[in-house]
Amino acid sequence: MVLLSRAGLSYCMRTEATRCRVGKTGNNFELSKVKEASVGFLQLSCNSATKAQNLHIDHAGVGSRRVHGGIVAASPPTEDAVVVADPLTKDDLVQYLASGCKPKENWRIGTEHEKFGFELGSLCPMKYEQIAELLHGISERFDWDKIMEGNNIIGLKQGNQSISLEPGGQFELSGAPLETLHQTCAEVNSHLYQVKAVAEEMNIGFLGIGFQPKWRIKDIPMMPKGRYEIMRNYMPKVGSLGLDMMFRTCTVQVNLDFSSEADMIRKFRAGLALQPIATALFANSPFTEGKPNGYLSMRSQIWTDTDKDRTGMLPFVFDDSFGFERYVDYALDVPMYFVYRKKKYIDCTGMTFRDFMAGELPCIPGELPTLNDWENHLTTIFPEVRLKRYLEMRGADGGPWRRLCALPAFWVGVLYDEVSLQSILDMTADWTQEEREMLRNKVPVSGLKTPFRDGLLRHVAEDVLKLAKDGLERRGFKESGFLNEVAEVVKTGVTPAEKLLELYHGKWEQSVDPVFEELLY
Repeated sequence: MVLLSRAGLSYCMRTEATRCRVGKTGNNFELSKVKEASVGFLQLSCNSATKAQNLHIDHAGVGSRRVHGGIVAASPPTEDAVVVADPLTKDDLVQYLASGCKPKENWRIGTEHEKFGFELGSLCPMKYEQIAELLHGISERFDWDKIMEGNNIIGLKQGNQSISLEPGGQFELSGAPLETLHQTCAEVNSHLYQVKAVAEEMNIGFLGIGFQPKWRIKDIPMMPKGRYEIMRNYMPKVGSLGLDMMFRTCTVQVNLDFSSEADMIRKFRAGLALQPIATALFANSPFTEGKPNGYLSMRSQIWTDTDKDRTGMLPFVFDDSFGFERYVDYALDVPMYFVYRKKKYIDCTGMTFRDFMAGELPCIPGELPTLNDWENHLTTIFPEVRLKRYLEMRGADGGPWRRLCALPAFWVGVLYDEVSLQSILDMTADWTQEEREMLRNKVPVSGLKTPFRDGLLRHVAEDVLKLAKDGLERRGFKESGFLNEVAEVVKTGVTPAEKLLELYHGKWEQSVDPVFEELLY
């Protein structure tokens, strides 16, 4: 079977003749004797991310060059891209995660952010027809390939960047893996320029906030993507707020690399411990259907009752036994949403990937999974930090453009610098599971004012922000200025959401409509 390169992050390729070894630290994950695949893949090693980045692999799994105005297949890609000689084993799934290991000089920063599109006059959500027009316009003006599902355009792709649609039409940029925060911010600015250039001609604007402040769920059109129909039907069975998550939330997240299994474990633990602080610093969702909702981060609160089987703070990450294999065990038992076959999504809700490995899915009886199925399944798990072939920091609300550069600055400063990372691990080493859960549950309400031990979470955030700043300065790229946006939040203890509430009760005269101008991109 073959492992593909995605978004420039280190993917290894295997055939039935390849054997990879994962040790306690993950450092001895070695690739050898890779046959050339039928589509002409190059030989790669697990520590050879740069070679992987030089090979463009489209959604059909074929090495190719971009074609102006081209069309690529819908994602998730491609049952056809992976040739399976033998049934998958659990070891294959572990090796899949371990193949993300890459040396520090190849670590990159990936940033993803979502935003709400709306009609500037009426403040109503964009209809799919308007979104399709916008996507076609960006493609034609700025040379993006179109991603189609059937006859519907559902996204765009250009190099290692992609634009996709969340269930309620939230517009998402998944950025390329970049070396510095300056490149990240330039990417954000370029994307917003392109979107605005087309959208303004259509009288469309975009709002940077964590939860939709005005619209009801029934007002929001669902995007024509097969996986979303399955999710919409399943969500009410497993939580009361899953549809709110699908249709009314926006986030910004950061994707970061690791060098070994041990490095992944350290970053995963630090990321989980600090995720409530990130939630507080970027809290930006205090309104629901035109009124204050009692939360500073309604988006964060929603995840507490979306689907407990696939969300949360993952306490097992702090066990001595944690590693790639333990995460695989967890993911194997998370209920599935779908399987993608013959360009269609097949509803497999309620069954697990472990059932799939045994050929026991009633929806496709007797069939066994591919690594593409595994990759797709991993995208349907939603903890506060998510492991794929990189780590995703998932705790922050969407916000205005200046905050889109601050979040990666925060995480890069504390996780990509060894001194700061070790300081974070030392600082949080004696935090109990109960304390971490308490912060997760209370921060959406009280933000930096959440009591913690002998003080407030704000006091911890001051120390963490100092470590982030020091870490950025040691990187040597003059990136610490990107933290200015959150430095003010820590200094005052006032979150973005609290500033919005002050405007609502004062200048805005208890109307949320002005937020569409206040947080307009």
